[in-house]
Amino acid sequence: MRYFDAIVIGGGLVGTAIGYGLARAALKVALIDEGDVAYRASRGNFGLVWVQSKGLGAPHYQRWTRASAAQWPLLAAELEERTGISLGLEQQGGLQLCLSADEFAKRRATMAQMRREAGNFGFDYRMLDHAELAAMLPGLGPSVLGGSWTPYDGHANSLALFHALHQAFAARGGTYFPNSTVTEALAAPNDFRVAAGGDTIAASKIVLAAGLGNAELAPPFGLSAPVRPQRGQILVTERTTRTWPIPLGSIRQTPEGSILLGSSEEEVGFDTGQKPEIMQAIARRAVLSFPWLAELQIVRAWAALRVMPPDGLPIYDQSERFPGAFTANCHSGVTLAGAHANLFAPMVAAGALDPVLAPFSAKRFDVPAAA
Repeated sequence: MRYFDAIVIGGGLVGTAIGYGLARAALKVALIDEGDVAYRASRGNFGLVWVQSKGLGAPHYQRWTRASAAQWPLLAAELEERTGISLGLEQQGGLQLCLSADEFAKRRATMAQMRREAGNFGFDYRMLDHAELAAMLPGLGPSVLGGSWTPYDGHANSLALFHALHQAFAARGGTYFPNSTVTEALAAPNDFRVAAGGDTIAASKIVLAAGLGNAELAPPFGLSAPVRPQRGQILVTERTTRTWPIPLGSIRQTPEGSILLGSSEEEVGFDTGQKPEIMQAIARRAVLSFPWLAELQIVRAWAALRVMPPDGLPIYDQSERFPGAFTANCHSGVTLAGAHANLFAPMVAAGALDPVLAPFSAKRFDVPAAA
């Protein structure tokens, strides 16, 4: 038996960010990672720190996302100082392009609703017409009617984030258990025991952050994680001259010059394959936005599975039956890394989630629908 203060199940971006935050709080932490047999959302994401589309109809999610985006510069600077790894964070705002009058009208309505729901918290945005966007984005196509801009958005190198979090976790004294599938779990109040990869690990706190695996892991701990897979596909072009430093929602150029194009939202279960018609739709929208992209070669393409709760919002919970057990489920591991490391982990270390996270409880799915 190996004893720790906390166990984190899940070695992806969500689990590692939480594990790093716990280790930084001077807890002795075990991070259990199933390895490449897992459906890793961390290796398939778009790398956005994205705010402007998060929280429509759910102001608590907008506030949580904004809080995470505000934590990102602090986390990036801290990780670079501790590991020497630059996360490539660029947080100069972001644009969402609209290719029709209907898209533009819906976007305007969405942004106005976001501002109303923000209340005193505020929500800064601008709706830009084609001429304003063309002045900002060289080579913009005539099909782009306009778009929305907010100052909160940005993007980063998600693989660098992943590497830096793991390295910083180890430097803080965290213990990493790679290629370790949980085969048995015993729960009692503030007393948890997990068998994984030939080791038996015990701790007074446990965080379930295993992505799609949480659906099966949660019930023995008195928790619920009704998450499903949602597939997204991404295309990557060859490198070219850096054209814009800000992300454009479904188009993002890295500092190295590659352009990422995405993404799709497909309900196909656990299928990680690719469909040519989806790839064609992604490429077509990109070329309508910037016709010169048609001259570039596609050098990589992949599909990955998002961790999607029923309403699309994160699930954060603590067990009433087994105090000391927590769960974290979301499809925005990059955007929410700042919140997970700097806000969520300290709550776990203190032994209770802040009331600000109460609306994210899975209990919201137990409420009978109105007639």
